[in-house]
Amino acid sequence: MQKIWEGFTFEVTTDLYYDWVSENHSIDLERGEGFLDLREASVAYSPFEFMDLKLGRQILTWGTGDLLFINDLFPKDWQAFFIGRDTEYLKAPSDALKASFFTDLANIDVVYTPRFDSDRFITGDRLSYWNGSRIAGADAIVRTDKPDDWFDDDEWSLRVSKNVGGSEFAAYGYWGYWKSPAGFDTSAFRYTFPELNVYGASARSQVGKGIGNVEIGYYDSRDDRVGDDPYIDNSQIRYLVGYEQDLPEIARDFTVGLQYYVEQMLDYGDYRRTLSAGKAAEEYRHLLTFRITKLYWNQNLTCSLFTYFSPSDKDVYMRPNINYKVNDSLAVEVGANVFWGDYPHTFFGQFEDNTNIYTAIRYSF
Repeated sequence: MQKIWEGFTFEVTTDLYYDWVSENHSIDLERGEGFLDLREASVAYSPFEFMDLKLGRQILTWGTGDLLFINDLFPKDWQAFFIGRDTEYLKAPSDALKASFFTDLANIDVVYTPRFDSDRFITGDRLSYWNGSRIAGADAIVRTDKPDDWFDDDEWSLRVSKNVGGSEFAAYGYWGYWKSPAGFDTSAFRYTFPELNVYGASARSQVGKGIGNVEIGYYDSRDDRVGDDPYIDNSQIRYLVGYEQDLPEIARDFTVGLQYYVEQMLDYGDYRRTLSAGKAAEEYRHLLTFRITKLYWNQNLTCSLFTYFSPSDKDVYMRPNINYKVNDSLAVEVGANVFWGDYPHTFFGQFEDNTNIYTAIRYSF
């Protein structure tokens, strides 16, 4: 629902749903649990020609990756993503103030989140996961100690962008916390969200007949900058190169996208030296993604396949999907989330038992 009044734009978006798997239907807007999920409740206003303001619950995104995120440190809903809800639900809402400034030199976006908004991460209550020693689920629910004090446990995000000759360049900054648990408190036996700063940059431009992009981010793990704390994730550098192109010479309405992504763990020697138990992570995690999309029947039928493949972890995640637009209001789809891997401790390998097939009907009005 949207309402415009005296230059102010009010917007509210709410989802109602019933989950037969969940035994708890009480509302938790932070975790996205219960029969109601408030996706947006915001007010936007432009006090000057060069400034836009937006306050309240809103969906935020930036960066250049296709289902890969380096400098986009806004919350994600990984549970919704892995069980077959629409891809738009991967982006969880933020309770924030966004200010945008438009100048001849550059455009500047500043986002202030007064209380930390974490990812909606895998906890074991619906999807099984690797808990450090075995595949666990409802018998080992992830318990966390989350920073949640208003104005003390806050987050700042910054983007400075510029379009030069049709090419988009951007620099990013983030000051907050790891979005999913990246630490462990041995005294309280709870997972934690250590402090994190991220600094990065990206570029997107036409390359040949397609669009290419590059992105990089330095993850400064502030609570373990020397890398010798075995209970806190080390600092990292993350890299991404991508390319997308329409291929009419192969088939009409046929698009292919490729990405190469790397996570480099810093201070790896200190990490190996202080690792007391469990399987050691690799210094470099390599990931390739492939997207193939073909449209049929006057673009009313969309067939797509998105695949993640990690040659270092030796695991795969495939997302086949067929969507048919019956009319302007009604759409039906069928898809799957397919996981497999050689080892149960790798990121996608741990979800092998969570492979699923889903169907959906969407009516818009």
